[in-house]
Amino acid sequence: MSTQDLWFASRGTGLVALLLFTGSVVLGALNGGRFGSVRWPRFVIASVHRSVSLVALAFLVVHIATAIIDPYAGIGWLAVIIPGATAYRTFWLALGAISFDLMLAITITSLLRPRINLRLWKGVHWASYACWPVAVIHGLGASPDDTRIGWVLALDAGCVLAVLIAVGWRARVTHPDTEARARGLR
Repeated sequence: MSTQDLWFASRGTGLVALLLFTGSVVLGALNGGRFGSVRWPRFVIASVHRSVSLVALAFLVVHIATAIIDPYAGIGWLAVIIPGATAYRTFWLALGAISFDLMLAITITSLLRPRINLRLWKGVHWASYACWPVAVIHGLGASPDDTRIGWVLALDAGCVLAVLIAVGWRARVTHPDTEARARGLR
């Protein structure tokens, strides 16, 4: 595989990961707001959210691996988890490392959800609302050449819009048991 192939693989899997993580955040917001219908019951939304998240994580791993294998940037494995551990576009890759660290915490606690405290899981899971925008900013800054491509900018803008709409809806929606649960009655 040539350096150019690795570059394309890294950028391509990064963009696919962005799309999938956007879908995951949107589905998570819908599920958290108790959205459901006859065609899309809540358990289906939760299941699709989980599946999309895991597929997104697989694309993220390929994105990271191809970036590390590519000799041009000289990114080491430590830079994946330690922010600032690379000289190549240090700030932007540090954002990627921060986002990846948050994603690892979210994934691990989600896999352990039946075995850990629900409040701990929820607290860590709320980090997804920080993880996603940090990843978007990482993508914009780590590959500035891509931001000059119209369809990439449109894809980024569409993802941001989708998340803003879903999170905005989630922030406004109430469910009959929301107030009762907040008061500790349920």
